[in-house]
Amino acid sequence: MNIYDKLQPLDFIVVGLYLAIVIGIGAWVSFRNRTAVGENPFLAGNSLRWPGIGFTMWGTNVGPSMLIASASIGFTTGIVAGNFAWYAFIFIFLLAAVFAPRYLGAGTATLPGYMGNRFGDTTRNILAWYTLITILVSWLSLTLFAGGILIRQILGLPMWLSVMVLLAIAAFFTIAGGLKTIAYTNVFQMILLIIVSLALTLVGLDRAGGTAALAAATPSGFWNLFLPADNPDYPWPAIILGYPVMGVWFWCTDQSMVQSVLGAKSLKQGQLGANFTGWLKILDVPLFILPGILCYVLFPDLDDPDKAYMTMVTELFPPGMQGLVMAVLIAALVSTVDSALNALSTVFTMDIYVKKHKPEAGSVEIRRTGHLVTLVGAAIAVCITLAIDSIKGLNLFDVFQSVLGFIAPPMTTVFLFGVLWKRTTTKAVNSILTFGTLLSMGTGICYLWIFPADTYDFWPHFLLLSFYLFLLLSVLMVLISLTDKSGSAEVSPEERKAAGMSGKVRWLWGALAVVMIVLYVLFNGH
Repeated sequence: MNIYDKLQPLDFIVVGLYLAIVIGIGAWVSFRNRTAVGENPFLAGNSLRWPGIGFTMWGTNVGPSMLIASASIGFTTGIVAGNFAWYAFIFIFLLAAVFAPRYLGAGTATLPGYMGNRFGDTTRNILAWYTLITILVSWLSLTLFAGGILIRQILGLPMWLSVMVLLAIAAFFTIAGGLKTIAYTNVFQMILLIIVSLALTLVGLDRAGGTAALAAATPSGFWNLFLPADNPDYPWPAIILGYPVMGVWFWCTDQSMVQSVLGAKSLKQGQLGANFTGWLKILDVPLFILPGILCYVLFPDLDDPDKAYMTMVTELFPPGMQGLVMAVLIAALVSTVDSALNALSTVFTMDIYVKKHKPEAGSVEIRRTGHLVTLVGAAIAVCITLAIDSIKGLNLFDVFQSVLGFIAPPMTTVFLFGVLWKRTTTKAVNSILTFGTLLSMGTGICYLWIFPADTYDFWPHFLLLSFYLFLLLSVLMVLISLTDKSGSAEVSPEERKAAGMSGKVRWLWGALAVVMIVLYVLFNGH
């Protein structure tokens, strides 16, 4: 769908004003608040408070893929994909209650660095390279691919040009001010995203005749979070068993997601920021999935579900508002990509360049290296994105989730046992990181390309497959640790003293848990 002919000059003026405002915010933050001598530019000098942390985590998670893929899956299957947003609160809580105290207590800048301090330099090196590949594939390339699809739908530009323009904006924020600039601009971008997407939902509901009319016009089961066990799309056992493997990796061990918590002013601010992210995740269903359901009712003859979101925009919004949506889509892409670029430069600079090659590097050299890595990483991501663009006929939402599902098992196993089980040994961790990665990635390649699941019916659901891989790797982790005579890793005194949760933080998490239980009760049994 090319909607260029439907756009008016006012739409392009709105986009231009948005870009000018966001770049102005980034420049003001980065040049007015120069990084102090000795301050870590990647962690914003450990100055982030809970609003910036919450918006940054949510903004990193909410990319163009969320807008396209969530509306698409809402159009085809209803609210079931809401599990990927609402079920996540358990694992965001796990980050706040279990992992964040240990990370901040150890004073780590990167998660490979944290594990390296416990299990040695070999573990750190393996995790650093694993993290770099993960960021390049699952964050940068897939996100740029989804963003390129959006811009191609809107303006009809070739993929390479769409990607280059949007990537240049994201790289500016990462190079100019690091995490502090990203945190400030994310607050602005995410507030704008909420306003525009909420407006689209409300206009759609009004056009559909209200919630009662919408519910009456949708198929049976469209409003159930848990579907029958024989459902081919998302059976409830796959959700219950498989998503936790992805959830632990994504919310607790992924550098791009956890980085803003590592930059928290204090543990309490980090825990409050994670809690704020949990509340923001509630918005994913009404802002991203519900427009797809509305499109199913209002425009049932739509030929491509991936066009659901932009169809709603072009059919329901007047000129000017369409331009604002274009600006929001750019904001969502920039929010995800700049966080990923910052995480990429952090891991390479701190865990590979400084740790292995130049421990005496000063802050100026560290920043310069980080800038270079940002540019190189962006170039590599463009090449991978163009390669992905050559693959046709993929369901965007399922591809995203399945890729994450095959990345997750080794990392989830290593961090859960490495952090929570004192008997875990270095040999066991390194074995799972090497063998487990080969097994999990190899299984994913077979599932997606060599023996694709849509052709060969012997595969279980990809979420169940992720769970089975996690179980196998967990058994191997225990067996290797118990038979390894070299002994387990030592925990630092600072980490052992890591604080728990204050009363205010516990109360807020309890309130969020109650709200989530109510939502799961309401959206089942229809």
